[in-house]
Amino acid sequence: DAGRTVVYVGWDGAVRGALAVADTVKPTSREAIAALRELGLSPVLLTGDAEAPARAVGAEVGIDEVIAEVLPADKAAKVAELQAQGRKVAMVGDGVNDAPAMANATVGIAMGAAGSDVALEAADVALMSDDVARLPFAIALGRQTRRITLQNLWVSLGVVAVLVPATIAGLSIGLAVLAHEGSTLVVVINALRLLRFDAEPRPRMSGRDGSVSPRN
Repeated sequence: DAGRTVVYVGWDGAVRGALAVADTVKPTSREAIAALRELGLSPVLLTGDAEAPARAVGAEVGIDEVIAEVLPADKAAKVAELQAQGRKVAMVGDGVNDAPAMANATVGIAMGAAGSDVALEAADVALMSDDVARLPFAIALGRQTRRITLQNLWVSLGVVAVLVPATIAGLSIGLAVLAHEGSTLVVVINALRLLRFDAEPRPRMSGRDGSVSPRN
């Protein structure tokens, strides 16, 4: 019931005891799951392991939705099922069994250092660290990159939208060029903000009880 694999030991033809064996959960896993929830994500544990060990690990790290005893093809089918519900799915894995699901997911993320070649090839993103605690940071960085990219697009298009009719209306070419080059500098400086993203506040990790503060 605790999700352990029991191995019996004995000698002289008799069972003398039993060993309970289980995978060790990384100390940062629970905090990483809490941080993902703060980012608005809903973690799902998708594994080929047996039901009892999978649910025990899920409870330990704070994942409520556990789908166990699935084959590689079943993982890909489950990803497609979640997508059919209107959910965008990021599949995180490191093995050959995870590759089909990662290829079908909205975003496939491979744990690069320990990941198989097939998993790395199927993934859209490879984390060169095996520390799952880096995953929330990578997602937050991706979101910040998207925001800054959209801001730069709006600045660039806005300046062009103003300068073209202004030039036709009589604005001098010199002033138009100056304004255009000035907007280019604004875009570059705005993009350079990503260089200091690592120093910006990250999603707050949970307490030992897994509690987090709600965020809109």
